[in-house]
Amino acid sequence: MKKIATIAALALTFATMAGAEPFRLIVSDAETPLVPNSVMELAERGGYFDRVGVDVEFVRVEQSPMVMTALRAGEGEMANVALESLLQATAAGATDLRGVMSPNKALPYLIAGRGVSAPADLAGKRFGIGRVGSVDHLLSMRVLAEAGVDVAGLELVALGQPQARAQALLAGQIDATTMGIGSFTAIDDDPQVKVLVDTDAYYKAAPILSKLNVVRSETLETRRAEVEAVIEALVLAARDFQSDPQKWVAAMQEARPDVPESDLQMLAKAFSGAWTVNGGLSRGELQAAQAWLHEGEDFKGMTPAPLDAFADLGPLEAVLARLGTSDAGDTAWH
Repeated sequence: MKKIATIAALALTFATMAGAEPFRLIVSDAETPLVPNSVMELAERGGYFDRVGVDVEFVRVEQSPMVMTALRAGEGEMANVALESLLQATAAGATDLRGVMSPNKALPYLIAGRGVSAPADLAGKRFGIGRVGSVDHLLSMRVLAEAGVDVAGLELVALGQPQARAQALLAGQIDATTMGIGSFTAIDDDPQVKVLVDTDAYYKAAPILSKLNVVRSETLETRRAEVEAVIEALVLAARDFQSDPQKWVAAMQEARPDVPESDLQMLAKAFSGAWTVNGGLSRGELQAAQAWLHEGEDFKGMTPAPLDAFADLGPLEAVLARLGTSDAGDTAWH
């Protein structure tokens, strides 16, 4: 009788979800990105959301800072945001935002330079960043300091998205910048462009959770089954890509026919071990990343918020209780 009741409850849940409004997922990418974050859009293309019975609709905004604005304005149910944005909103008085999982907890960053061959050559040079206080800025200063660079002597140039920084590097407007390995594949044909800090070294110097998916408390209360379903779909897709990288390559060939297969094969190899097969979020990682961010100027004088004020791991724990945990990924670059 208990098994029959459970099946009936699940059927009722999926029937309810099927009749609901689309579950809107807010992202800042104009197209499927060349990073593990691609799992979100590929989950939609590959039918993973359909498999778990949730109707997901993507809402695209032009700039990363606008993602949080759109979420708080009710333009979507879940948003992929920087942890710093979530903590800043919480510090400013937001009480209804909760991180629930991460499809891309650590970005595959590297530092590339043009006309320079080592981090030591960057003294006094122009370094491109997204903006002052952005994730790439904060992480890169830590990485460069670890490499012995006097970061106070750098000339910081705010240029926005990685693609813009990559083009500025090619044009000689800056001497070095941080970008994802996917963006690097678009400029690595230039013989003067060199990797100064690779993805392994970058992550070792700054092993910080950087991005996560956030929902409002109201969404957790009224659409929790869909929140769990979205998490489950992303975990299932991540596990498939981790177990068979060629599935990611094939999916990306459909999503991004503009990218050479050789680049996709290289990226698939680079992402091995980094897929968030267990949802990419834990209390320890959140607390460590929060403590590190509070060392920066943006959080100077602020008291760190308790974890329960900005995160709720209950939905992820429920998903992992159903699926079991995996030891095949979730480790990022190391």
